[in-house]
Amino acid sequence: MENLIFSPVGIIVIIVILLFHSVKITREYQRGVVFRLGRFAGTRGPGIFLIIPIIENIKIIDLRIITLDIPSQEVITKDNISVTVDAVLYFKVVDPEKAVIEVQNYMHATSQMAQTSLRGVVGGATLDELLGDKNKIDSELHSIIDAATDPWGVKVTSVELKHIELTADMQRAMAREAEAERMKRAKIILAEGEFLAATKLKEASDVLRTEPATLRYLETLTTIAKEQNNTILFPVEMLGILSKIKG
Repeated sequence: MENLIFSPVGIIVIIVILLFHSVKITREYQRGVVFRLGRFAGTRGPGIFLIIPIIENIKIIDLRIITLDIPSQEVITKDNISVTVDAVLYFKVVDPEKAVIEVQNYMHATSQMAQTSLRGVVGGATLDELLGDKNKIDSELHSIIDAATDPWGVKVTSVELKHIELTADMQRAMAREAEAERMKRAKIILAEGEFLAATKLKEASDVLRTEPATLRYLETLTTIAKEQNNTILFPVEMLGILSKIKG
């Protein structure tokens, strides 16, 4: 056995095995974090490079943007309304050394931080803010999570709320509120129309009081309209008076 190890064939086999464990290749979007006897020895890649077998080991880190779904969270808003919200987080590793050394599992840590931040931000907002100013909530989440993950070499590129679900009771209450708002607008429009009609009637009344002949003409027209006549002749003076009323 000893002769086989030190034979030319054995030496070649050993060299091949060492080379196999020494040669490392990382893609353009990957970096290798190298440790030598347990201590950080640098970042390698992309491309091909060598490490010292047994003495050095390597951890490969992906630098591409990662999409992370933040699970649904049940939260009580600032105005004491129960909602269920979820979101999506986009982030990437910008410092492979920190991502390996500063945190045990940057993926899990980022996910937990995102869930905690989501509950905190939504809990500090009112329902109207959640429904009407979603961009503000997204921006606040982005700032908080990005600041928390920066020491881990992680950069948050975007955070977006996906769904905001209300309880069935709250949905019915909002539907009733919307219906009441529509009825209020309809009543306002009707009141404005009646006010306009009353104003026009008052104007017509004022004109008729200043033109006694007009009233007689109108009474005559009412009588004629009851007859089976198809043609009615208006005096020229009457047209001028009617134009005043219309104006």
